[in-house]
Amino acid sequence: MGDGGGGDGAAASSSPPAAAAAPGFSHLAVFHNFPLVAALLGFAIAQSIKFFLTRYKEKRWDPKRLIGSGGMPSSHSATVTALSVAIGFQEGFGSALFATSTIFASVVMYDASGVRLHAGKQAAVLNQIVCELPAEHPLAETRPLRELLGHTPTQVVAGAVLGCMIGIAGQIIIAVTSVV
Repeated sequence: MGDGGGGDGAAASSSPPAAAAAPGFSHLAVFHNFPLVAALLGFAIAQSIKFFLTRYKEKRWDPKRLIGSGGMPSSHSATVTALSVAIGFQEGFGSALFATSTIFASVVMYDASGVRLHAGKQAAVLNQIVCELPAEHPLAETRPLRELLGHTPTQVVAGAVLGCMIGIAGQIIIAVTSVV
């Protein structure tokens, strides 16, 4: 009966649960995950820059810029580039994980400046067509499509540069604080 798992339970009670068995387990460990923190900072900083640029250019506060897509700089590019650079520093720039994250970053940035940019341009054309429809047309009251979806190549490069700077700054901070 001991082979069937229904034994006296002495063996089962001698081993701690998986979470407690993990050395140094802590719910706060996520904050020590350099690639994750760098990626989240890349997103947050890029979105904040968009928010303040909108205030500067248009003289108005637009809270949607804190979470919306499109605009300068690309938060998609900043996020995936910061992630990739942080992985490079942590795992090594010759590692398979760095190669994977770099390809992932390239696909995201290509999509942001290609497919999503053109989808936004098509949305602008469709919105114009709907505006010109007669009032009695069934689509005349259609809600406009979102036009700010993708990024220009300049916005993508700006996001990538921001992401690199965040990854490098994070590595410098780690190096300085580990010496002290």
